[in-house]
Amino acid sequence: MSSGCAYPVPVRGISQSILHRSFLGDALPVRNHIVAAGHTCVLCDTREFSSASDVSSLMMQEPRFEAALAIHLFKGVRLLLDAGVPFGVVFGGTDVNEDVKDEHKRAVMEEVLRKARFAVAFTDKLKERAKVLLVCECKKIYVQPQGIETRVASHFSWSDFLHSTGVCTKKVGNLRVFLLVCGLRRVKDPLYLLEPFAEWHSQNPLVVLIIIGPKIDPVFTAEVEESVKRTVGVYLAADLSQEELHAAMQKSFALVNSSLSEGMSAAILEAMDLGLPVLARDVPGNAAIVEHEVTGLLYSSPQEFVSLSRKLLDDRGLQERLVRNGKNYITACHTPMKERITYQKLVETLY
Repeated sequence: MSSGCAYPVPVRGISQSILHRSFLGDALPVRNHIVAAGHTCVLCDTREFSSASDVSSLMMQEPRFEAALAIHLFKGVRLLLDAGVPFGVVFGGTDVNEDVKDEHKRAVMEEVLRKARFAVAFTDKLKERAKVLLVCECKKIYVQPQGIETRVASHFSWSDFLHSTGVCTKKVGNLRVFLLVCGLRRVKDPLYLLEPFAEWHSQNPLVVLIIIGPKIDPVFTAEVEESVKRTVGVYLAADLSQEELHAAMQKSFALVNSSLSEGMSAAILEAMDLGLPVLARDVPGNAAIVEHEVTGLLYSSPQEFVSLSRKLLDDRGLQERLVRNGKNYITACHTPMKERITYQKLVETLY
């Protein structure tokens, strides 16, 4: 349970539930859908709780929580199992792609699915994977892609951002910034591209890679910081607000994803919505939303990443096609209203 939310129903006075997700920012759209239906939503981070009893104590506070919606089958829900309220769950990605390989975690996730009123998967492929790897009732699993809505900070200074990150700003107009957006944890594998990118930067100093995202794993963050210090052409930026991040994305040349596994990358979808070409590692979660050379580019090795990046730099037609198709895909498949209707209907089943 990473972040949580509680919401009362006006018709019945105060009735509450709780929503949990791996990162607080990721939970905000779902929270907004719930609030729009007339509930009150309180977000919590699982790192605030040391045990399931802490969650139970929270549930008993006045006004009491009546239901819960958690994100991530293992991290998000295991502390809710004995909380005494009905709950739903949203698949994360690492739960079905990685945690399922651990026998203990798999057993917990199967118990979660048994007790949950419903489960939400972002893609059909994620639902199928859950059906194959976990004992669960298929009729409980609904497929709902993430809804995407971007907002760009009007006050954002691109040159100040580059300067604070350590990038030479003398040739801002000529720079080609590849932006790798991810929380700093091993499954996101932000070090995957460092060496080949450094070699490329040595040949073309105008291409730079900036890694940006919250410092989730302190030990791994230190490893990333040390590696970046030793690598030319690669920089680590301080985390930004969502609107500032969207502004930085809009100013960049391309969005990069290097994850070992993904559920559904919001950063990729946001980049498409903002008109930014996407270069994503060819893993199932990314391949489910990125069609190679149609809505983005998929790579299977660091060398292929550099090759495709060079091609993207030189091919204006390819850039325009990826941007146009990516935007059309978001409009067709990832509208917030469709997501809102789904969650509002599912939340009603918790009462």
